[in-house]
Amino acid sequence: MREGSLEAPTRHALDWKNPEFYNEEKLLEEMERIFDICHGCRRCVSLCDAYPTLFDLVDGSATFEVDGVAKEDYWKVVDQCYMCDLCYQTKCPYVPPHEWNVDFPHVMLRAKAVQFKKGERKLSHKLISNTRIQGSIGSLPVVGSLINASNRNKGVRKVMEKVMDLHPDAHLPEFHSKTLRRRDRGRKPAAVEVKPAGPTSGKVVLFATCYCNVNTPDIGQDLIRVFEHNGIPVRLTEKEQCCGMPKLEQGDLDTVDKYRRTNIPELVRLVDEGWDIVAAIPSCVLMFKQELPLMYPDDPDVQKVKKAIFDPFEYLVHRHKAGLLNTDFKQPLGKVVWQVPCHQRVQNIGPKTRDILAMVPGTEVEMIERCSGHDGTYGVRAGTYAKSQKIAQPVINRARKMEPDYLVSDCPMAADQIANNLELKHRERNPLSLLRKAYGI
Repeated sequence: MREGSLEAPTRHALDWKNPEFYNEEKLLEEMERIFDICHGCRRCVSLCDAYPTLFDLVDGSATFEVDGVAKEDYWKVVDQCYMCDLCYQTKCPYVPPHEWNVDFPHVMLRAKAVQFKKGERKLSHKLISNTRIQGSIGSLPVVGSLINASNRNKGVRKVMEKVMDLHPDAHLPEFHSKTLRRRDRGRKPAAVEVKPAGPTSGKVVLFATCYCNVNTPDIGQDLIRVFEHNGIPVRLTEKEQCCGMPKLEQGDLDTVDKYRRTNIPELVRLVDEGWDIVAAIPSCVLMFKQELPLMYPDDPDVQKVKKAIFDPFEYLVHRHKAGLLNTDFKQPLGKVVWQVPCHQRVQNIGPKTRDILAMVPGTEVEMIERCSGHDGTYGVRAGTYAKSQKIAQPVINRARKMEPDYLVSDCPMAADQIANNLELKHRERNPLSLLRKAYGI
């Protein structure tokens, strides 16, 4: 038996349509098997609170082993996992192809799916993960302004804590009635010569995503301006649903499937017309690059989209390698601290954001490869907010010591989680915004 694996991690497909996937007795057997391996290793203790929760249960048991932990306490571990995937990608020596076949995030996902099927996921968590409803309501004129004002009202936030399980101190994103789609209405892609390079076609469709469309439309506009400044025509999809990541993290796989049935045909149509796909939110890119392909390994359309979707800076690096990146930068950026989002790290593309920003003269980029602890819902829920802040604290401390001009992250939620605890010289928090600023456009 080997002590760890030297091969690159591989991922088994998610057998979520098999009725045995939801067999709770077999699930608990697999959780016990994996928990026992984790207890014997403990390499992941610093990543999130799932592992300290597990190890505290073991250390407090009568046997000091996993067999001394009550099965009903396994769910306490599940509640602390937000499936960042870092244990699988960066820490665990026993992931496939190792014969122990440890896939901690997937057994946690299976557990959440079992909970969801049994109706045990909180209604409030289902609602705050429903970005479609939030976006539809929050983007209404006047209504969005009222929601934003309510989110800043301490009295209202106390009520929201009881009704929606939202911590009163948690930062909640703004809603914009002038969404990215409304701002982009009537705009035509740049009329330029399309130049393929490497795996890129040279023209891009932007999957706007719920968050980028309604909460951070400026980031979407920054992406469009930066890409078209580089001779890459950009358009939006004609229709789209949520990528499905928030529902995946709740174990609501049927809703993920529902969203797939809208998104994949539209994206395949565009890919067949010669368009590449980008999204400004790393979790959305990862959903199409990894999670959906693992759920639908035999679906050729899902696999086609997987090959055609790119992280924005991954795309720009491909263009740079072909000599097509515009490097006529007008403004230095000074010292930039870049927090690498977990869902970008697990795409296995390397630090492409750093590589592009570092090309700007008069710019120094410092990288922090550690989780912000936000995860969308984990960072705002009353029961997990304090733990989320604790996970973020080492990142905040390191960033503060670096005394940057800018703190950025490709994930807007991670950027806010960190930057809201710092005194910064400038307000930009997204690397696409910095790149636009460096170009002077």
